[in-house]
Amino acid sequence: MKKSLFLAVILTLTTAVQAARAETYEIDVAHSSATFSIRHIFSQVKGRFTQMSGSITYDPKEPEKASVVAKIASASINTDNEKRDAHLKNADFFDVEKYPDITFQSKGAKKEGDRLKVTGTLNMHGVEKEVTLDVEVLGVGPGPRGRAVAGFEATTTINRKDFGINWNRALDQGGVMLGEDVKVTLSIEAGTKPKEAGK
Repeated sequence: MKKSLFLAVILTLTTAVQAARAETYEIDVAHSSATFSIRHIFSQVKGRFTQMSGSITYDPKEPEKASVVAKIASASINTDNEKRDAHLKNADFFDVEKYPDITFQSKGAKKEGDRLKVTGTLNMHGVEKEVTLDVEVLGVGPGPRGRAVAGFEATTTINRKDFGINWNRALDQGGVMLGEDVKVTLSIEAGTKPKEAGK
């Protein structure tokens, strides 16, 4: 009787530890987006990257222990204008043949109210800089095929010149064509691996 009670306690504690541990979620590119906007003369031009991958480790009980690894294919840039996209891919901007990937590796996370500040290293155009993502956790819960699913939206603003992307053009009336600040929004859905049948 005592042995059975002891085993039951151990099983309960083990289950509780497993339930509390962080899960690793793989980015679902079909339900995620990486978008940006930059000033062009007076308006804002928007674009997106269509190829990305990565993983997010997250525990709702300990959000400050969250970590992120992500990669974006720079050649997947799309602004719905072929001529402009070709220019963005060449050496004036992303130089995609020389620098095919944009990567982010988190260093730490800090909880602020109902949001997270995730700080990490952004590597773009061959330059590494520390940036901070302002992250809203949209939800964590069960998904299809026995998977756990998590949703996040992250925003940040970077100065393109910090990454050696300096191209611009002077305007006849004064000023320049492009702004320096780029607003970035990452809308991410990610999921754990599907559970195998019978497990």
